[in-house]
Amino acid sequence: AKGYTSGEDGMAYSEGSRKVTDIRPQLLNPVDDPEPLLKDNGFYLQPKHDGKRLLIHKMGDDVTGINRRGIECGFPESIRVAAMALPGGFLIDGEAVGDMLHVFDILEIEGSNLRQIPYRDRLVKLLNLLASGQQTGIQWVATISGQSPKRRVYEQLRKDNAEGVVFKQIGAPYSPGRPNSGGSQFKYKFVETASVIVNAINAKRSVAIAVWDNGRLVSAGNVTIPADQPLPQVGDIAEVRYLYAMAASGSLFQPVYLGTRDDILASECTRDQLKFRREEVAA
Repeated sequence: AKGYTSGEDGMAYSEGSRKVTDIRPQLLNPVDDPEPLLKDNGFYLQPKHDGKRLLIHKMGDDVTGINRRGIECGFPESIRVAAMALPGGFLIDGEAVGDMLHVFDILEIEGSNLRQIPYRDRLVKLLNLLASGQQTGIQWVATISGQSPKRRVYEQLRKDNAEGVVFKQIGAPYSPGRPNSGGSQFKYKFVETASVIVNAINAKRSVAIAVWDNGRLVSAGNVTIPADQPLPQVGDIAEVRYLYAMAASGSLFQPVYLGTRDDILASECTRDQLKFRREEVAA
């Protein structure tokens, strides 16, 4: 009755209206070599969280979730409660993992647009906001500066089998969308992930997956669905972690199913997102 429902994991979720907004997140370009950014004091380092992009917009008693496509979406009730515990209105950007929002940027506060001020100044305002209320559902993403501290955290994250790291230019504004190349925000992943299309349901909790390649849907192999997760349906977008893609077949090697995505378009599930083993590509 209050607009919330129970998710597959038992958590309460706000349902979201699927309304298209004019709010778009800033998206990151990948880098093949993190070394220049580790050495550059003009960039912060942050751990990359393995979740779903989520912006939270609070106006009065209304709290709205917005996904990476700029569409209103559902989100855990715990995050709504946390947002209500913080004073005033704001628009924050982060990554939702389970019932926690790991927040790394603030775009608006009390009606003021912060997008054009340097990132270091936005971080200060974000920390002040989070310090102004008692809550447990929104957590600041650790942000590290300086060559030695960045390298130390980078090595620890790699040792801990984290997903990867993010580099953000200290003095850059917030620029919605993804630049064709370059930009002020980058990601470097320790493991590979891909968004793929569920193409068929196999036996024994396995599904066939596929990607688009030059207008054709081509196989990316199969992936097993863990017993504690519901089977996706044909046409769903699945997120899969893998070691590498095999050039000859296009199949993902040692794929691990992470879940479905409702913020990715089928047209984004393309073969060029895959990382192939270098010796196969060279051959």
